[in-house]
Order: sequence, then structure tokens, then C-alpha cells
Amino acid sequence: MVRYVIKRILLAIATVFIICLITFFVMHAVPGGPFNREKALSQATVDALNERYGLNKPLWTQFMNYMKGLLKGDFGVSLKNGREINEIIGESFPISAKLGLMAITIALVCGTILGSLAAIMRNRLPDRIIVFLSTLFTAVPSFVLATLLLLVFSIKLGWIPVWSATETHYLLPVIALAAYPMAYTTRLAKTSMLDALGQDYVRTARSKGVAKWRIIFKHALRNSLIPIITYAGPQIAYIITGSMVVETVFTVGGIGTKFVSAINNRDYTLIMATTIFLATLMVVANVICDLLYKLVDPRIKYE
Repeated sequence: MVRYVIKRILLAIATVFIICLITFFVMHAVPGGPFNREKALSQATVDALNERYGLNKPLWTQFMNYMKGLLKGDFGVSLKNGREINEIIGESFPISAKLGLMAITIALVCGTILGSLAAIMRNRLPDRIIVFLSTLFTAVPSFVLATLLLLVFSIKLGWIPVWSATETHYLLPVIALAAYPMAYTTRLAKTSMLDALGQDYVRTARSKGVAKWRIIFKHALRNSLIPIITYAGPQIAYIITGSMVVETVFTVGGIGTKFVSAINNRDYTLIMATTIFLATLMVVANVICDLLYKLVDPRIKYE
């Protein structure tokens, strides 16, 4: 177990480093720069800014300098406004995290319940309704759903303002974020629950007269959670850091919005910081989910 954990941590560190390397050099290969504006700056001004931020040095030197700062927990400063990146992430991430945690909780809980219900009532009306809704929400992109919600409830009906950091106004972004993962979780839960209900241990429990609810919740549901946990890992990290499209539609000031703004502005340091932040969260979430397998199914052995 300890050996497995150490190996997974080392692999996670290597993964984040490779992401840093690829992002840094691909980002600099894209035409344009952080100081390109509608009103062109003089060459002397551009040269002075490049020297100030170290962008006049060779790329490998820039990369090594950036990694040295990163190891100290310093993401640098924004090339557009000179603010500390740590400060920008510190004020934007809590908004995305709150939004994402609400969305992923609803998605996983409701998806697991609906998928299990569809499996138990297979080929009956509830199953058909759940399958229809899950297929619909899987097919509809989040930005389309977000736009529809915004159009109907904010513009046409005027029930909910576009965005403000109050509990009520989280409703529409949470629905838009939770719809797809909930639909996908529902399909995963149904498939894995049907597989679990067809196993020998379930038939044995039935033949012994074990109550139906006990078979479903103690045996089948527990063993059907492994595919859901596998899916939940990267999905939790992705939603917590904020769906870029949904945050942009609702003008949420989360980290997803900052990432989109950084790309539009060619803000190299902010692009690197948000990418590394997202990648680290995804890697950590995957490692945690791998370790949770043992709690769900004690038969699993780590090697």
C-alpha cells in the first residue's frame, strides 16, 4: 500500500512537470504576445517590458526561472496588470470552488440515485423517463443550457439576476454545470447497477431470503460505485476549478473566467498558473479516487 502511494505521488509530480513543460513552450509558440494592443506600443516600450519580465531571455532560461519560482510557491505576476497571480487565484478560486462543489454534489448524488432507480425498474416507465432525460442532458452542451437558462429565467422572466455572489444566484450556474455530469453519472450508475444485480452473490442473497432493500443498498450499490468514483475524480477537479464557458456566460468571477481572459490577453504567467492549478487538482483528485477504491471494495489490492 505504502509503495503504491509513493509510486502514484511520484507519477503525479512527473505528470504535472510534463504539463508545465508542454504548456510553456506551446504557449510561447502561439503568434502574438502579452504586449500586443489595438494601439501599438513603441518598440522601445515593448523591449523595456520584455526586459522587465524576463521575456527577452532564451525560452529554456525563462522556463527554468519560472520553475524555480514555482517550487517556492510563487506563480509570478500578471503581465497585463502587474498583480500577484497568487492573489488573483486566491480571490477567484473560492467562487469557482463553491459553485463547483454544489454542482458536483448534486450531480453525483442525483445521478447515482436516478441510475440505481432506472436499473431497479428496468424497462418500466420510470426507467424510460430517466433514460430520456439523461440522454437529453448528455447531448445538450453546457453553454447551450446555460444560455437557455439565462434567457428564460434572467431575461424573459426576470426571476434571477444574471450574477451576484448570493446563494440564490448560484442556482442557474449550478444547474448548468451539474446537468451533464449528472446525466453521465446516471448512465454509469444504471449500467454498473445492472451488472451488480446480475452477479452470483446477489442471486445467493436472494435465495437466502435477504430483504430486497438490503441487497440493493448493502451489496449491489456499494459494488456499483467503482465506475462512478473513477469518473468523479477528474470531473470534481474540472468543475471545482470552474467551467470556463458557464462562468463566462454568467459572468462569474471565478478562475475559469480568469483563464479565458488570460488566453485572450496572452497573459503568459496567468495562463501557466491556471493550467498548473487545474492540472494539479485533477492529478490529486485521481490519486485520491484510486485510494478510495479500497474503501468501496476491500477485495481490491494495490501493487
